[in-house]
Order: sequence, then structure tokens, then C-alpha cells
Amino acid sequence: MLYETTMQSPVGELTLIASDTGLRAVLWQIEKANRIRVGAAESGGADPRGILADAVSQLGEYFAGTRTSFDLPLDPVGTGFQQSAWLALRTIAFGETVSYGEQARRMGDARKARAVGAANGRNPLSIIVPCHRVVGADGSLTGFAGGLDTKAWLLEHERSIRPR
Repeated sequence: MLYETTMQSPVGELTLIASDTGLRAVLWQIEKANRIRVGAAESGGADPRGILADAVSQLGEYFAGTRTSFDLPLDPVGTGFQQSAWLALRTIAFGETVSYGEQARRMGDARKARAVGAANGRNPLSIIVPCHRVVGADGSLTGFAGGLDTKAWLLEHERSIRPR
């Protein structure tokens, strides 16, 4: 069974989807049509473990500037390589950025930057699994499901509250 809720944020409405074991997705308004790719063709009912309530609360704290990391059970659906890429994303420090090549290097093969980019593009847990912290080799902002303006906003938000 999957459970779903929405929340308003400074970067627009977010749709959160959870399974019985963890948060499965944080989707942007423009991604709602892609709910099926996270296994959420049908969802409903109350979240018995409170995962969605915890996610809404922690995202609210993130946007308020009082949270710099998330403590939620996660249950993203993806291939083994995608899972590895998403795990690597979680090691990027709050308020910092790395290139796709650097992320690939950290995963053990710097030649897989394009594959890393493709895996990041399928990341179902935006913000929680911070794909917005990955930039082009020259530091430019590149693809992001929530749009480049949103990516820029998230990076500036983090830089403005980053612990020094």
C-alpha cells in the first residue's frame, strides 16, 4: 500500500508518497503525471507509520532554515546503479555542490558522469536526496526536475543558512 499527501513550500506544491517501509517520492507539481514511475498508480488511506507527517515536518524545518539533514526511512524504487547514485547524493554536504564527474569518481568510476546524470534525473526523492547539489563541470546549473530556478533557489537557501 502507498500513501500520499501534498504540502505547500516556498518552491511550490510538493507531493509526498510513502510505502509501509519509507518515503518513496517527493514530486514536483510538474512530475505528478509521473507518479506511476514510483509505483504510485494507486494510493490512499492513512499512513499508519506517520512517515508522511514526519516528512512534511522535516521539509518544513528545512524550508524554515532550522534543518540541514533529514532523518527519514527511505524506500526509493530504482536499479542498483540508480540506488548507488542516490546513496552518493546523500554524502554531498549541505550547502555544497559537486560535479557529475566528481559524483561518478566518488562512486568509483569518473568515466560514468553521464550515467550518474541520468540516474540523478530519475531521483524520486528531491530535496531529501539532494540531486540539486550536483552541477555541471564548469559550475553551471544543469537539469533538475523542479526547474533550474528552483535548483538555484534551493542552493542559495542552503548557502544562506549553512553552518559555518
